[in-house]
Amino acid sequence: MSKQTYRVCFCFKRRFKLAVAEAPGEIRALFDSYSENGIMTVDQLHRFLLEVQGDNKATQEDAEAIMDSVKHLSIFHRKGLNLEAFFRYLLGDDNPPLSPSPKIYQDMTAPLSHYFIYTGHNSYLTGNQLSSDCSDVPIIEALKRGVRVIELDMWPNPTKDGVDILHGRTLTTPVELIKCLRSIREYAFVASEYPVVITLEDHLTPELQAKVAEMVTQTFGDILFCPESEHLVEFPSPESLKRRIIISTKPPKEYLESKSITKDDNGSNKANNSTEEGAWGKEVLDMKDRLESFDKNDMEDSEHQDERYLDDKLQQNAAPEYKRLITIHAGKAKGAIKEWLRVDPNKVRRVSLSEQRLEKTVITNGTDIVRFTQENILRVYPKGTRFDSSNYNPLIGWTHGAQMVAFNMQGYGRSLWLMQGMFKGNGGCGYVKKPDILMKVGPHHEVFDPKRNLPVKKTLKVKIYMGEGWYLDFLFPTRLLC
Repeated sequence: MSKQTYRVCFCFKRRFKLAVAEAPGEIRALFDSYSENGIMTVDQLHRFLLEVQGDNKATQEDAEAIMDSVKHLSIFHRKGLNLEAFFRYLLGDDNPPLSPSPKIYQDMTAPLSHYFIYTGHNSYLTGNQLSSDCSDVPIIEALKRGVRVIELDMWPNPTKDGVDILHGRTLTTPVELIKCLRSIREYAFVASEYPVVITLEDHLTPELQAKVAEMVTQTFGDILFCPESEHLVEFPSPESLKRRIIISTKPPKEYLESKSITKDDNGSNKANNSTEEGAWGKEVLDMKDRLESFDKNDMEDSEHQDERYLDDKLQQNAAPEYKRLITIHAGKAKGAIKEWLRVDPNKVRRVSLSEQRLEKTVITNGTDIVRFTQENILRVYPKGTRFDSSNYNPLIGWTHGAQMVAFNMQGYGRSLWLMQGMFKGNGGCGYVKKPDILMKVGPHHEVFDPKRNLPVKKTLKVKIYMGEGWYLDFLFPTRLLC
């Protein structure tokens, strides 16, 4: 207990006892191991930083700085830290839960498909999906936070001689493509040296595609990665692509095919759900409804903003210089599930699904998704009815190996906090290696099934001290990561 003196009515003094948080038993035992006669010296604190805190780069000067930070406290002892000062240090700002200088600790030489990638959705929007301004500012903010995938929706400007970025067929105000590209060039590697992927939603004529190719090439210069062949058999690694910009989009012929009209089971015409970004997808109420409606060629998550004014012949004459920029070819989820999840041994690709379509697909084809994402890339994006730029549960995508779980970074809420926490890992570089269990293939070609009830291999016990004698205990049964 400590005491504090107060002057009452300017006439007399009163002393009050103040309750001080007592160090728990575990902390006392730890202090006793690194102290002598109730005092922890600079040398002993330095050893504590190295052996307990795991800070291999901690120096004697760091330990002295900690001592200096508590000197103003009345509990400080001139020879070092007593138990109370040590406990105050552990709960203070000088002992943050995450290292102020995080380091990359995972192998970065595997193909891109082996990593979860920090991915943005409609990265240019400043607010809601219907009427907010489009700007390069949210792109800059995302890159500063370590986001590695930036999405740009390209549309012809009002005079049809330039390219704007906007959320098509909404009231969002446009921003010029060139402004976004220049900001990406300037801020791409502020937070991380690992590659930035630009996913382009293309609603352009071949003439404008040629302009885009020229702008991209001139803006990024040598840092733009262009593949040597049209199709990659395996994606390059993040390490080999350090400080490089890569482009991901559908080849122009894919846009042509995505407009095809197919017959549903009842014989009526129905637009093929091949394109990305479910702009106006209907709300699905529960898993039972999703399962029952799955076989009905239910394509509500298609992007109804597809560019429909384009002449098919113009698409067939797409600019070759534009096609040469594409590193990650984006395909479309057409036909039977097994077909679009088929692994092609001759080329890798990217497929995109809305959060709704993913939830339906994992019910019946969860292991097919896991197998597909071992070599190919799956991108998941918010359903179109999230007008307020809210987000969804990213764990469904991650547990099935989806690398690009795209989020509205200008949004808010627990889902976004979970996303931000996930990518604090591995030094905050924007790439987190998938657990080995998602990459393993058994002797009979079996892969991990996220629906299986696996035995608990290890239970992690985490105790969080809150100060004033309070603490919280958490138990984490670990199945997937062990």
